[in-house]
Amino acid sequence: MSDARLLAAEAVESHVRMFFEGHSVEVVDCDLGPERREVASDLRVLVVGPGPRGDSWAYVTAGCWAAMEKDGHGLEFVMTAHVRDQRFIELMAMIASYHCGGHRLDLEHSMPIGEPWVPGSTCDHLLISLPYLHGPDLEHCPVPGGHARILWALPVTTAEIEFRGRHGHEALEQLFDEAEIIPTDPFRASVA
Repeated sequence: MSDARLLAAEAVESHVRMFFEGHSVEVVDCDLGPERREVASDLRVLVVGPGPRGDSWAYVTAGCWAAMEKDGHGLEFVMTAHVRDQRFIELMAMIASYHCGGHRLDLEHSMPIGEPWVPGSTCDHLLISLPYLHGPDLEHCPVPGGHARILWALPVTTAEIEFRGRHGHEALEQLFDEAEIIPTDPFRASVA
């Protein structure tokens, strides 16, 4: 890992640890495999256990910023789930591979998972959104030479993605608010 990449990943990890003070934080090194290793060779996923900020698990990438930053600005991603599961670490690696491998994600973008978020779930896409469950204090992360923005990878259904395509991102988020979805519930009903 180059010094700049190491410093950036350490800054993200330090930021996550400070934000989630009182929570356990496990660092998991991710090897994307020989064909994708180049795109995010230093990827880590920070696995945050339940604690004072909430009873859910958070999974945060550390390594996307270093691989994709432009003029000191780049992204990392957070997913919030109901349990600790290797599946969510693998999904974070998938997001990193997708983002760093030529499908640059940003706010209001989405990506297909290609299968249910968890078995039996109708959520089969990830919507990149503001990290509403955690707020701007997690979202804005200083790194040496720039700034990482941590955005939320929210599991959504195909119908919700289609609704967003017809009515826009804000309209979909309004439906989420009106339905008072529990975003960590893999079996929640689609709002569209």
